[in-house]
Amino acid sequence: MMPSFRIWVWAIPLLLFGVFWLWYTPLSGPMKADEIDEIVTALEARGAPPETVDLFRTFFEEDDGKSFLMVNLIDMHDEPVELPATGPDASSDALLGHYMEYMYPALFRRASHPVFFGQAINDTMDLVGIEGAEHWERAALMRYRSRRDLWEISSHPSFDERHDYKIAALEKTIAFPVSPIIFFGDLRLILFLTLITALSLLDNWVLRKR
Repeated sequence: MMPSFRIWVWAIPLLLFGVFWLWYTPLSGPMKADEIDEIVTALEARGAPPETVDLFRTFFEEDDGKSFLMVNLIDMHDEPVELPATGPDASSDALLGHYMEYMYPALFRRASHPVFFGQAINDTMDLVGIEGAEHWERAALMRYRSRRDLWEISSHPSFDERHDYKIAALEKTIAFPVSPIIFFGDLRLILFLTLITALSLLDNWVLRKR
């Protein structure tokens, strides 16, 4: 009975990890031409300027089917404009929070999530070739499972309804996507190592009890 118990001790958690891996890992491949054509049509219907349409077209045409990180530098607005959902005298954090009420559930449903968030502790200490970037308040990294997931999130009607709140909350921001080369924050790696360690300790405890 003990060997059978030990098998299940390993099998069930590893099976659950396999389910998590399948959900967390982008398996749909790069975006296809018909998908990109639909995106371009949707952007043009929204009235996006040609340079924005070309930027997104290139981004999706060069899709490698892999997950990526969005790098964000953020400077919050001291006196944001009044918007209906947040009312008068709302802080920039309140406006951004209203925007994120949609974003967080939409992200988590698609295995996308923040991997880093921090407050600036000094003005820019190395600045070359850019003006007006001396001061930032926050930095964040957001993990997206795929470029397809990014489009599904940003094309939803709720995104358009709340995006103005993000814009109003920010004095300035920079956001650009990067493909990880070395990234030790991958949840698959962290969860796998944690799981193996925990199961090994449990298995060793079971053996000592025999």
